[in-house]
Amino acid sequence: MAQNTEKPLIVVMGVAGSGKTTIANALAERLGVPFVEGDSLHPAANVKKMASGTPLTDEDRWPWLRAIGERMEVERSTGHGVVVSCSALKHVYRDCLRKEVHGRVQFILLDGSRELIGQRMRKRKGHFMPPALLDSQFATLERPTADEHATVLDISHTIPSLVTEAVQAVTAEAVAT
Repeated sequence: MAQNTEKPLIVVMGVAGSGKTTIANALAERLGVPFVEGDSLHPAANVKKMASGTPLTDEDRWPWLRAIGERMEVERSTGHGVVVSCSALKHVYRDCLRKEVHGRVQFILLDGSRELIGQRMRKRKGHFMPPALLDSQFATLERPTADEHATVLDISHTIPSLVTEAVQAVTAEAVAT
């Protein structure tokens, strides 16, 4: 089987506080591709809404998801891969991202207990997403299905271990395609 020579297009996903930014940034560095913080592409109205403790609706999310997908497509079309941090909580959100990108998007779900993630959220400073919205994140989360070929990582592992596991998953996926 021939090895895939395309640069990886990866979304590190999960609920708020699961470590998406940390893992995605380290993964991008290890793979030598750009990192895009998905939260930086939220419209100001979305950030304001979340900061006030109000969960986003699907209608709030569509422009944001399209912006992330468009950014991934720019990176792909210029010969780069990319690693993006994005909650991508529902199957339809992941479909939206895939629709915008003319290449195979790989998803890595950072999975952990509500208790662990809640502890992490309470410790972080200066983030617009309050811990009060964590329950809505878990309620919205649709775990990836087998047809999505997503990798699920247990966030109770160390950051270096998670990055190594993610690299191994991306490498295995590239060889399989």
